Amino acid sequence: MKRVVRWVFLLPLFARAIAAQDLAGGENVGRVESSPELVLQATSSPAAKLDFNWHLIFPLMRGEGPLTQGNNLRITPGAEITPVSAGITAEAVWTPIAFAELALGGRAGSGWNAEVFGGEIRGIGLNLPGENGAAEHCGRSFDGLLWGLNAGVALQGDLGAVFPGEWNHVIMRTYHEIGYAAYSRARGGEAWFFENDEGENRNGFSYYGYLIIGYRMPLLLDMVALWFEADLPLRGEPSWSRWGGDMIRWTFSAVSNFAVSSRLNVTLAAQFQTRRNFLEPDWRDLHFTARTIDAANPRSLGFHRLAAVVAYRF
Repeated sequence: MKRVVRWVFLLPLFARAIAAQDLAGGENVGRVESSPELVLQATSSPAAKLDFNWHLIFPLMRGEGPLTQGNNLRITPGAEITPVSAGITAEAVWTPIAFAELALGGRAGSGWNAEVFGGEIRGIGLNLPGENGAAEHCGRSFDGLLWGLNAGVALQGDLGAVFPGEWNHVIMRTYHEIGYAAYSRARGGEAWFFENDEGENRNGFSYYGYLIIGYRMPLLLDMVALWFEADLPLRGEPSWSRWGGDMIRWTFSAVSNFAVSSRLNVTLAAQFQTRRNFLEPDWRDLHFTARTIDAANPRSLGFHRLAAVVAYRF
């Protein structure tokens, strides 16, 4: 599953980090905290992923004031597996002040292809233009390495830090990231598939950003939030505007988080996403570079999927 789902299981972690009383650290001030976590993700796409993450939180440059008493460095190595891919991940997040975070991460892995009910699930491989503009999948299981690096910055806030009270936690978080991803078999601008996606990936840079506005409550329904995301490839070419490669993809999500226990969280999300409108009636069968965007009506908004995430912290 792609990054657009990865954020869902981080919502409880974001909420705890933003809340002022959690940043204080209590009796854990000065101690290194270790927190293994198992995360199961599933969507109506259909898609699924199992993550194992180990959060290591180191006190770093902590002060006495409310803006610095929770300063820390969080390092999270992890492993992930889906029905068509497997890989390792790592992330380091530094909180130099309560309302800001700096993040650096990376991943590496590969995938495999499968036939299910007569259809092909493309875990990895090139997406090449064939005869008559058709898309052709060219790849074998584990035939290359997919790797990526990313760096980002987040700003966040909690109304409860200004007006204390368990019902005053209106939170906001905005994050902006530049990432680089590459598939080792791709050459000269060739496109590639990974985890059965749309196959429009190319080796190069991209931008990803989001805005969360949420309300945290002392209930089983721990949080409700609206999530707005933006994706944009930064490696362009003259023909990109013809098929809409220079258009931002927006994703809008309504999210609910349930704090079942101190260790178990369940998150549900309904996602809507912008889609490009093409002039060709058979555009789904064409390689994306053979499509032509409808300039009079270039995009529409439609239902994308439902997502469910179960996270258990040991």
